[in-house]
Amino acid sequence: MRHLVWIFNNILSKIFRHKYILSALLLGLIILLAFNFQNIFTLNLKITELLSTETKLKNELMGIGKELEDLKNEDQVKINQDLRKEIVSIEKTYDQAVVVYEKLLDYSGDKNKKGDFEKDFAKSLKLLSDRNFEEAGKILSDVSSNIDQENQKAAVSFTIPENVTQSNTPPGSGYSRQRVSIDIGEYLVDVISADLNSTRVIVDTASDADCRDNCPTLPLATYISRSGAFAGVNGSYFCPAEYPSCAGKANAYDTLAMNKNKVYINSDNNVYSSVPAVIFSGSLARFVGQSLEWGRDTGVDAVLANHPLLVAGSNVVFGGNSDPKQGSRGSRSFVGNRDSTVFIGVVHNATVAEVARVLQAMGMHNALNLDSGGSTALWHGGYKVGPGRNIPNALLFIRK
Repeated sequence: MRHLVWIFNNILSKIFRHKYILSALLLGLIILLAFNFQNIFTLNLKITELLSTETKLKNELMGIGKELEDLKNEDQVKINQDLRKEIVSIEKTYDQAVVVYEKLLDYSGDKNKKGDFEKDFAKSLKLLSDRNFEEAGKILSDVSSNIDQENQKAAVSFTIPENVTQSNTPPGSGYSRQRVSIDIGEYLVDVISADLNSTRVIVDTASDADCRDNCPTLPLATYISRSGAFAGVNGSYFCPAEYPSCAGKANAYDTLAMNKNKVYINSDNNVYSSVPAVIFSGSLARFVGQSLEWGRDTGVDAVLANHPLLVAGSNVVFGGNSDPKQGSRGSRSFVGNRDSTVFIGVVHNATVAEVARVLQAMGMHNALNLDSGGSTALWHGGYKVGPGRNIPNALLFIRK
């Protein structure tokens, strides 16, 4: 019994001696639990906040989507669509007005008729400014149609003066005005012939470098006088400054030329050009179907590119295309050759395809079309045709 009491007392004594340690352990456990609880609580708050933020962002995104959908259905979109339609109408009518205006510039018929056309054209511009596109378009269509009809009447009524001799043979040298007959009719032709053994052909240009806009131009007579030439004709196609469609490229041309100063014009953009060209060198004239066939030899006398090639190897190689300007009747300039004889001239009241047939009938081995319309000019001791508008280049005959 005494022994049991001793054991019990000993245990109590040890418990008493270590109570502070147990208390410390218990307190630490409590603190640890409290700290973890705080972390858990804080983490829970953060998770709650994140979930709340995500929900907020999701709601905001959904709200933006709805606003976008609402915006698509707003009247402003319909307004913009109407505005787009209006812009299309403006562009369409403006393009139509440009075409008609350029037809007016080229019209050389009855002055009273031209005055009427100009008045109607002015009406269409007023309607265009009032946004009455439909009515403006109708008037422009009528003006265009009336100009075409007048041009057709002029072509039908065109007569060759009775005193002009009929001959399909061009002069051996010098100038001739003659009546040329082919199977589809008779044509008035002004032609100048020269022998390349005694004549040098050159190209004179108003600019001695490439030009893209506001390019210089000169009358054919000025090219003649400053180069000491005895004959000349207008050169390649270009964009006349008075044409609205030529804004940004006024008086510019982009085909190949080598002028009398041995300067190649527009060389870079004609490396792979399919535009035909004529090259004069000594007593030879060479016509190529594409400019890319020709290098940049400065040992020749002249190079001039234009289109289309009309005759090659005594055969007609142009029978027409979809270009309404080339398909309408007018005065058409050309350059051609037969062996060492070179020809420049104008075929009157003809389409470009008809000119090819006329020149073949005149015995030309090769021939190239040049610019025409308001640019047409031919000089031999004075203007035989023209003077036409100022031009950026010309083909000239110089005595050797």
